[in-house]
Amino acid sequence: MCTGRVDLEFIFRAFANGMDGVFIGGCRLGECNYVTHGNYYALNMVTLAKQIMAHIGLNPDRLRIEFMTSGDGILFASLMNEFIEQIRAMGPLGEAEEVKGDELAERIEKVRRLVPYIKVAKREKLAQRLEPEQLEGFYTPEEVAELIDKAPSYYIDPEKCAGCMICQRRCPVGAIEGAKKQVHVIDQDKCIKCGTCYEACPDRFKAVQKLVGEAPPPPLPPEQRAISQAPAS
Repeated sequence: MCTGRVDLEFIFRAFANGMDGVFIGGCRLGECNYVTHGNYYALNMVTLAKQIMAHIGLNPDRLRIEFMTSGDGILFASLMNEFIEQIRAMGPLGEAEEVKGDELAERIEKVRRLVPYIKVAKREKLAQRLEPEQLEGFYTPEEVAELIDKAPSYYIDPEKCAGCMICQRRCPVGAIEGAKKQVHVIDQDKCIKCGTCYEACPDRFKAVQKLVGEAPPPPLPPEQRAISQAPAS
């Protein structure tokens, strides 16, 4: 599989499953078999992932990417042995960082839920094909802190919702509850903050609200969600 297909989610899923380190090996830069040069994307993505790891208190050195050819068997074995020894020296994930199990799981899960949002928010930067030296400082700690800590939330205003089901049908993770002529509600635990509902809501209603820096209001109780008539446009 081309390293260009290695997703940010794959990395944090591995850590969520208890892996102490993640190694990504790809073709040499500039020697990709595909016109997309996915290894440059992978390098860019790993650079961002390392900054995210540092932000949530994980040692970024637990993630490593290297480039080589299929004939570099000796090099591959050497790099793997080196990485394994490095991870052993660090110790188990979380323990070495002094982050307890539940807290560690919560931090990683928060990032996993934000992956679609992160990819949309940083799509222009992630798409850039840069050499390793150009990626130094490309993602700053302040930038990543804002990305993670100020991620938006979405809320459906019951006074404006027409129960048209457009946002519900478009939601990629089934996070919107509702039926025809019923006020729709976003399940915040399922929401991945991708903004699809915000973009899909018809302009004449503008029921989906984007909230930054504030928690969404509590959902309307099921018994109060019936819509007797469409909201005024």
